[in-house]
Amino acid sequence: MELQEINQKLKETRDELLGIINGLNGDQLNRRKDPHSWSISQVCQHLIKTEELYVVAIKRGLKSKEDSSLEHKPLEFLLDRSNKLEAPDIAKPTNEKLENEEIIEKLNNSREKLNEILNTLEDPSILSRRHFTHPVFKEMLLIEWVRSLYLHEQRHIKQINEIKDEF
Repeated sequence: MELQEINQKLKETRDELLGIINGLNGDQLNRRKDPHSWSISQVCQHLIKTEELYVVAIKRGLKSKEDSSLEHKPLEFLLDRSNKLEAPDIAKPTNEKLENEEIIEKLNNSREKLNEILNTLEDPSILSRRHFTHPVFKEMLLIEWVRSLYLHEQRHIKQINEIKDEF
């Protein structure tokens, strides 16, 4: 999958997320089903933290001078919400209650940082030739780091819609 296609998917997925969040008030954003589940605000915090961490990982991977011989990994399993995944501590949300505008601003900032890297690449194919170790999925090509971002976000949009259905 080419970077251009991935960028389009990133944009479509983010637009869908922003569309959902836009219509919610503070109570809806911060309500939790139980103490062990995340609120919509916390899901968004997790998405923001994840994107910021991915930016750091991609930058580190780009510093490598040697080409990777890794095969592409199938990432569609990310969309299967029956397959529970535990977020690493570094990507877990806090209990801070965030309002709509703050969430949207933070989502926009994290995406801006990602776009800065992607838009300044002289040769985008380098993303398919460099890798970095993911804490959960192990060795991954940088292009897959980028691709997994929109799949991860789509997974959490499903979660947000499940939370919304409980209102």
